[in-house]
Amino acid sequence: MIQSLKRQHHQLSHGDKQLDILNGKGEEGRKFDAFGGKLKEIGLLPLTSTGIEIFQINMGKMCNQTCKHCHVDAGPDRKEIMTRDTLQDCLRVIAEGKAITTVDLTGGAPEMNPHFRWFVEKVASLGKKVIVRCNLTIIVANPKYHDLPEFYRKHKVEVVSSLPHFSAARTDSQRGEGVFEKSIRALNMLNEQGYGKEGTGLLLDLVYNPAGAFLPASQPALEKEFKRKLQNKYGISFNSLFAITNMPISRFLDYLLQSGNYEDYMEKLVAAFNPAAATSVMCRNTISVGWDGYLYDCDFNQMLELKVKYPAAQHISQFAFEALDKRDIVINQHCYGCTAGAGSSCGGSTA
Repeated sequence: MIQSLKRQHHQLSHGDKQLDILNGKGEEGRKFDAFGGKLKEIGLLPLTSTGIEIFQINMGKMCNQTCKHCHVDAGPDRKEIMTRDTLQDCLRVIAEGKAITTVDLTGGAPEMNPHFRWFVEKVASLGKKVIVRCNLTIIVANPKYHDLPEFYRKHKVEVVSSLPHFSAARTDSQRGEGVFEKSIRALNMLNEQGYGKEGTGLLLDLVYNPAGAFLPASQPALEKEFKRKLQNKYGISFNSLFAITNMPISRFLDYLLQSGNYEDYMEKLVAAFNPAAATSVMCRNTISVGWDGYLYDCDFNQMLELKVKYPAAQHISQFAFEALDKRDIVINQHCYGCTAGAGSSCGGSTA
């Protein structure tokens, strides 16, 4: 049984297999209304970029955790790491991109890339805003990472961290045993540096993902509850909570299929399609760079191996602002996840 699940997981980690399921091919798939048809109904097809303001980089799939909902399929056994040469190419593009205001670093655990600190320093010196998507436990996992809060403060990095719930049981069930306790310790360390504190300008944001096959509740309501619970019980403060819908891809798609929830979940996403959210999807002002330098419209397309539409500019070494600034965005059925309900992006709700 274990070997069977491992084989299925290996298969689902490939974009073409996942796309077959999403597009209703094979035994596991079922046809749903085409996402492109929904966009056509509201006059948004083709979906186009409005310009590249956010430059998102996956620095590698290596991570010290193995979370159930992870759309990157990251973990300690992953060896994919962005090289220094590719990071140099990224720096060149960031420096040339006058409209690029934000560099968003993700993984895996981006801090596990051996060139992480050097790269953050270089980007910060260009006057760009740096966001690091930190899983929190990396800060306390190994003494070599204990000074990360101080390093972040020095370079005014915005820290965005996943915390599925304010209870240990809910968090650990999604992210692994002992994760909640380590996360609380890391949040305290960040608070000690001024993160999440009023008047410091040091932003600490938390990310909430539902623990099952359902949409997130109201982001403002969740934020209010998280702030009250974390402050009252642990003395922790933070700036904003981002409620992000779980995308039906990678490890979460595994879960949906194995639990028999795939069709019901897709029906929920399709039924909750929100035109207002569709106009503000993150791919419109973002470009995503894979660990190997290939270019995607968003982090989710990256995991499905759906590169940007322009063959002559699909790698960071070929980056062409003129072609990519106003590009048509590659869409598929997983895009319902970003347009359901209040919408979902790397910055939380969009509508």
